[in-house]
Amino acid sequence: MSTGQAPVATGERAPEEVRLAITGMTCASCSARIERKLSKVAGVESATVNLATEKALVSFSSPVTVEQIVAEVKKTGYGATVIDGAGQRRSAVAGSAQPGAGALLEKLRAMELDRHRARPEPSLAGPEDHLDHTPAQNVLKPRLVTAIALTVPVLLLAMVLPTFSASPWLQFLLATPVVFWCAWPFHRAAAVNARHLASTMDTLVSLGVLAAWGYSVVELLQGGMHLYFEVAAVVTTFLLTGRFLEARAKDSGRDALRSLLDLGAKDVSVLRIDPQSRVTGEVRIPVSELVVGDHFIVRPGEKVATDGVVLEGSSAVDASLVTGESTPVDVSAGDEVTGGSVNSTGRIVVEARKVGADTMLAAIQRLVESAQTGKADVQRLADRVSAVFVPVVLVLALATLVGWLVTGHDVGTSLAVAVTVLIIACPCALGLATPTALLVGTGRGAQLGTLIKGPQVLEDTRRVDTVVLDKTGTITTGALQLRSIAVRGKLSKKAALTAAAAVEQGSEHPIARAVVEGARLAKLDLPRILDFEANPGEGATARIKGTEVTVGKAALFERVDPELLEHARNHAGTTVFVGWDGVAQAALTVEDTVRATSEAAIARLRALGLTPYLLTGDSSSNARSVAEQVGIEATNVRAEVMPAQKHEVVTQLQQSGRVVAMVGDGVNDAAALAQADLGLAMGSGTDVAMDSADIVLVRSDLDAVGDAIGLSRETLRIIKQNLAWAFGYNTAAIPLAAFGLLNPMIAGATMALSSVLVVSNSLRLKRWHR
Repeated sequence: MSTGQAPVATGERAPEEVRLAITGMTCASCSARIERKLSKVAGVESATVNLATEKALVSFSSPVTVEQIVAEVKKTGYGATVIDGAGQRRSAVAGSAQPGAGALLEKLRAMELDRHRARPEPSLAGPEDHLDHTPAQNVLKPRLVTAIALTVPVLLLAMVLPTFSASPWLQFLLATPVVFWCAWPFHRAAAVNARHLASTMDTLVSLGVLAAWGYSVVELLQGGMHLYFEVAAVVTTFLLTGRFLEARAKDSGRDALRSLLDLGAKDVSVLRIDPQSRVTGEVRIPVSELVVGDHFIVRPGEKVATDGVVLEGSSAVDASLVTGESTPVDVSAGDEVTGGSVNSTGRIVVEARKVGADTMLAAIQRLVESAQTGKADVQRLADRVSAVFVPVVLVLALATLVGWLVTGHDVGTSLAVAVTVLIIACPCALGLATPTALLVGTGRGAQLGTLIKGPQVLEDTRRVDTVVLDKTGTITTGALQLRSIAVRGKLSKKAALTAAAAVEQGSEHPIARAVVEGARLAKLDLPRILDFEANPGEGATARIKGTEVTVGKAALFERVDPELLEHARNHAGTTVFVGWDGVAQAALTVEDTVRATSEAAIARLRALGLTPYLLTGDSSSNARSVAEQVGIEATNVRAEVMPAQKHEVVTQLQQSGRVVAMVGDGVNDAAALAQADLGLAMGSGTDVAMDSADIVLVRSDLDAVGDAIGLSRETLRIIKQNLAWAFGYNTAAIPLAAFGLLNPMIAGATMALSSVLVVSNSLRLKRWHR
């Protein structure tokens, strides 16, 4: 696939990389053909083509140019457009050649619009023959609906209803649109491949369908009764169903980058000096126009536009979607903030330090894109053998025709036997093997709260031996809860909680809400407060019956009992103190809540042969506390891990020989989900996490992970049984057809029986249970 990397001579340019969007691929042999052709071009060091994402990553150096690479792909018979706009130096700083987030978002939206815009189908004679012969699901759907509507009556006329004089002509009229319009994607792909002296399963489908229809037309005109219009229509309908399911699964995985960029702010209030009055005022501009050094305002509820440092004000910033930290972080002048995080309480002024492609959000986006491009191709078994199977069948059909002619048989008999070979070889059961099992398996999965995105996912579940679990929102609920109270002297815990909750009911901070909720659950009556004052980033004060009560950080008090400080150190979570007269009287700790089902779910994962790891951006103390509660070994805990490091942790586990499944729910998990051999996203999480994952867990229950892996493994087993039967059937039936032991009618019947067996085997998945 790739050539060795040659040393770069002095004075030569460093190797470059270019990403291409590829159109026209229909199977794994297409992507392999492009890789082989590109790797033979002088100057191309490596070429990786991903069928699932329809992208290519090409590393090259002089003398080859981007234009020559694109031309070579088109010469091979496929379409290619440059995604980045130009080659990038591999040694350049990451993202330096990338457009800003706003420009990337517009580009992705334009690409999405182009993909869904209806276009006239090019003729095979024009220069764009090969650019659009893999229809997206919105192009395939009307063909599939039409095929079903016309095939059902053809099947009834041929197999169920009594024969009458007009029946053959009705079958002809109904089957002809199916054969030529509905099956056009197969015919077009076969023609394009034929022009480049290549063949795929589309070649066999096209020839088989046309042969069955053509033979039936000849029989009809000659007054014969051996008609196979229903064979041509049924084969087309079944295979269109499989192609539609494939297109839908492929399309569903393409929204991750757009969802990730949508997470960022779209516009921002920037402080600018009026050139006339020299007065500083606010100007609302698109985020893409921000430059390093700009000062911008973030009000409560707004997203931080880009990475920067707080200049004025203080607030609590919720960065859980980006960094995975379960507790909002208090920030004030001098503290760093991350683009995409949400300002919870106060107004802050931030100086932009990184913009566009240099931000953390953009870095996560690049990691997701890189991990997705590096995933293995979706190589169906049927596609992998097509390079041998299809030419062999064509040669056998031709040899059968010639052999029967030279042995003295008439043209009609010889042609009938040759057509029988094509019909019996037409991969109806082969085309049904994967989509039917996938349909039933995914339907059963949906009942259990599990969405499986494609057949390659099933293969991944079989090999997985390690499961990496995000903490916040996955093992835990992501909601803070009051966990413990420590008091000094004779003060009761009830009195301490009453005082703290009374003050905190005036605050909107998530920690304050957890304290107030704890008082509500304890059914405490809270006294009235006066003179409430919030100290953003520190705490709050208020008067209760004439006494000023303070709730917040230890720094707010003149004296904090060592026992209370020890309590804070020994308990996971976030601790606030409550007191008066400058003395802290009690310590209250709030912590993220572990899901009730997490412990049993992790035990089940062990029973499936998986080793659980805990991965989180939260503190080590919080992570250890959660791991202890759910039964994960302390040596398998990775805490205080930033998004890029999550990706690295998964990569390190893979490099150590482990096959890794990643379970997460936030943007901070997206790159790791895409990099993992198997990505599972909690349905309660962000869109980008779900788009990056292979399996989406609809219900917010970690036990769904066990269901997903168990069902996926069973579905894969059924698919392999179906494929074994389909290939075995073709292998045994083709020689019988070639020797004239079958006629087209028997061939059609046995092919239908093969399909029934495959469907029946797939339906067993409806009864699957844990």
